[in-house]
Amino acid sequence: MRTQRARKVILPALAIVASVTLGGCQALAPTAEPGEPADTDTTSVPTDTDTETETGASDNAEGDTAPSLPDWTIGAPEANTDAYLAWEALMGPDGEYAALASYQAVLDEFGQVEPYATIKEAESRHAEALVRQLDRMGVDTPGENPYLGLIAAPVDLESAAQAWAIGEIANVELYDELIEQASDERLVGVLENLRNASADSHLPAFELAAENGGTLDPEDIPQRNQ
Repeated sequence: MRTQRARKVILPALAIVASVTLGGCQALAPTAEPGEPADTDTTSVPTDTDTETETGASDNAEGDTAPSLPDWTIGAPEANTDAYLAWEALMGPDGEYAALASYQAVLDEFGQVEPYATIKEAESRHAEALVRQLDRMGVDTPGENPYLGLIAAPVDLESAAQAWAIGEIANVELYDELIEQASDERLVGVLENLRNASADSHLPAFELAAENGGTLDPEDIPQRNQ
């Protein structure tokens, strides 16, 4: 498994978020967007950000301790199985639930700003696709996203765009490794779709937003994100 490497990859994004939160503290209709899966339970369907806080994280300016993120391995299927790979893609620190919670934190703090609102809706669909795969494999998933409310929004949108761009890079690397290990054809098709969405849609949008002060006008969102 790739747990140790995942934590090394996410440290740059965590450093950006931690520096602006602890020290200073997807919206479009949910229809399938071009290049992303509408129902990824079928094969060959076209297509976390995340942050991780160490247990006992540094105190913030008001002396409160930042909440630790959930142990994503609790309830996981047997290691070295396709079900475990789907679980990690959904529940891991650089997986879909963590990314979804990161974008939701920005929307809660700053309102329905773009591209966060659009990409948050896409992440919701991605999480649902993985839940369907796990359900097909007989694996129960949490009724709610366990990361919600535990990932703080950066102090400004430019920092958010920079951090979430790094998070999307980590997400792509996660999917590259999971795809290499997976043997279930239907799961491989889903993982490839989600990987391409992060690489070809979400990452370019956040990079463009970072260059634009942290936000994009709806008409400036790359078409493949809409």
